Amino acid sequence: MRYLHTMVRVADLDESMDFWCNKMGLVETRRTEVPEGKFTLIFLAAPKDESHAKEHNAPELELTYNWDSDEKLETGRSWGHLAYKVDNIYETCQALMDKGVVINRPPRDGRMAFVKSPDNISIELLQEGDSLAPAEPWASMENTGEW
Repeated sequence: MRYLHTMVRVADLDESMDFWCNKMGLVETRRTEVPEGKFTLIFLAAPKDESHAKEHNAPELELTYNWDSDEKLETGRSWGHLAYKVDNIYETCQALMDKGVVINRPPRDGRMAFVKSPDNISIELLQEGDSLAPAEPWASMENTGEW
């Protein structure tokens, strides 16, 4: 057995691609348009996983966009979050903030932060290796919303 992907539905494909690729930095590994089913599947990988994902179709995040759907997308209580390791938690959070992403749980501990996608998917960001020393403005920043 091996892990392949996690699928999340998205309501606005352009907004979601902007978030996942332009803001979070994931890369598109493949895309499937299914006109008869009126949906698009887009597979994304973290940059450090890109070559492995292209070779093995894993590990990936699958975005599913239903073309004519007005379904309200909600997450249930059994859903938790996606998690990604980052090289520098402070630089990553600052870059996300500079792109308009709300840091719901700031990295006060130099180790962990949470943000949300446009479709309300919770994303945990974890510092690669040891935690960074606490630093401002993060150390005193309050939580925003739910994460």
